[in-house]
Amino acid sequence: MQNELTQKDIEKMEQEIEHRKLVVRKEAIEAVKEARAHGDLSENFEYYAAKKDKNKNESRIRYLERMVKTATIISEESKQDEVGVNNTVDLYFEEDDITETYRLVTTVRGNSLKGLISIESPIGKAILGHKVNDRVFIKVNETYGYYVVLKKIENTEDDGTDTLRKF
Repeated sequence: MQNELTQKDIEKMEQEIEHRKLVVRKEAIEAVKEARAHGDLSENFEYYAAKKDKNKNESRIRYLERMVKTATIISEESKQDEVGVNNTVDLYFEEDDITETYRLVTTVRGNSLKGLISIESPIGKAILGHKVNDRVFIKVNETYGYYVVLKKIENTEDDGTDTLRKF
């Protein structure tokens, strides 16, 4: 599966990879050495915890490198009146008679609890490219879906404060 990422996402991932290789890896190796020096490894919890942290870091590095290698780079540019990546939108949910605000982001930044929805989620896929006052059907599964109306679209500048999602 190829993830659609922006150039800024790729840059953030490369920065995290570099930090993990140069700083975190060194600290993890030191922690393993120090715990190993405490003696009997069969009952040394510190050693197992240090090894686990080291392996977790190495796994994250491999994951990020794979993401960078296989990513499809997409543009953050969108027409002024159309929904695109990094746009903040107000959606009116007809069924519930409520309006909610979301920001469309790439998969690695998605966090629905913070109002960041992925362009690959059902809502993100459905509203991408639509305009204000468009009534859009959101298909959840084969038997259920609902309508939303786009009330407002704002271009949101990516300030870099969104963190990459940890898997």
